[in-house]
Amino acid sequence: MTIAPPLERDAGRFPRRFSDTFETLDLGALRDAALRATPRDVERAIASDGPVSDALLPALFSPAASRSLEALAQRSAALTERRFGRTIQLYAPMYLSNECVNKCTYCGFSFDNRIARRTLTLDEAIAEAGGLADQGFRHLLLVSGESNRHLPVSRVAEVARALAPRFASIAVEIQPLEEEGYRELEAAGVDGVVVYQETYDPEVYASVHTKGPKTRFSWRLDSVERAGTAGLRSLGIGALLGLGDWRIEAIATALHARHLAKSAWRSRVAISFPRIRAAAGGYVPAAPVDDRDFVQMLCAMRLAMPDAELVVSTREPVALRDQLIGLGVTRMSAGSRTNPGGYSEPEASEGQFDIVDERSPRAVAEVIAARGFEPVWKDFDRSFVAR
Repeated sequence: MTIAPPLERDAGRFPRRFSDTFETLDLGALRDAALRATPRDVERAIASDGPVSDALLPALFSPAASRSLEALAQRSAALTERRFGRTIQLYAPMYLSNECVNKCTYCGFSFDNRIARRTLTLDEAIAEAGGLADQGFRHLLLVSGESNRHLPVSRVAEVARALAPRFASIAVEIQPLEEEGYRELEAAGVDGVVVYQETYDPEVYASVHTKGPKTRFSWRLDSVERAGTAGLRSLGIGALLGLGDWRIEAIATALHARHLAKSAWRSRVAISFPRIRAAAGGYVPAAPVDDRDFVQMLCAMRLAMPDAELVVSTREPVALRDQLIGLGVTRMSAGSRTNPGGYSEPEASEGQFDIVDERSPRAVAEVIAARGFEPVWKDFDRSFVAR
């Protein structure tokens, strides 16, 4: 069968914002294209020379591709080694605050959850990050709930400036900002941003984000492009797996990543695959994603985006994380805590969600090395882009 291209192109005009393209997409049709894909479509996609075409993209996330998972995984492994070598970068998330003004049904930080709240002072943040630096980390992700009152952009910038001398790379996972806000962070030493869309299905999005700034679907959708325009070199995206149909989320994520590779071509795209885990509020995933589908999604994404970083966090179990080494993942967190101050005072505040892989960073690094890969603590230096 021939799968109709999901993207319509407008006489050479490339829309700056992904929301412009997204409005032209029929998510149901994309899902149906995946469900109709044949083994021959999958064979053509796997054998593609270069990134899989838009026309064949849904086939990568199809039931037919699941039946060819070994071939898909082998192709993903080969592409990853060709582009990235036998390396896995290690990073640590560090939570600055669990205050949040949004009401999100699935999140432990949702403002209506009765949890112990905390926002780190500058001195506390420096001490917390110092412990991570002492463990070997040189790539740091600063995370917070979304509350401008408790953690304004100026405070995040202040923290980044203080930490920059000890870290080669600092990224943020905070509330979406105007371009000017991202420029302020870039000037303070931040070089990456992560904004999960959570779900690309607008109906599901509206049902799980019921109050607060996060209800603005398109504003969030375009935030990483604003960060790219501001000069951040790493743009991280992803869907929170378990909220909606994973095939829709996967195809939409791939199309988003492809758009960013063109509209923000000076930056590198990173794609995460977070699955919902237990958290305050007791949300039960509406559309659980099992391990086989998870592996298919990650390997298929490599064929869709050969040059993208693929990121797996400590949300995932030990056995699965270890099996993914060599199949397509290029970046892993290790020894993570999801509450402010969690590295120095584990019980000081509530976490965003439960960690599954609780091994120490060194233990994770040893497994990576045992599998014939190099655990990389630093793969960037600020002098590369020094003005």
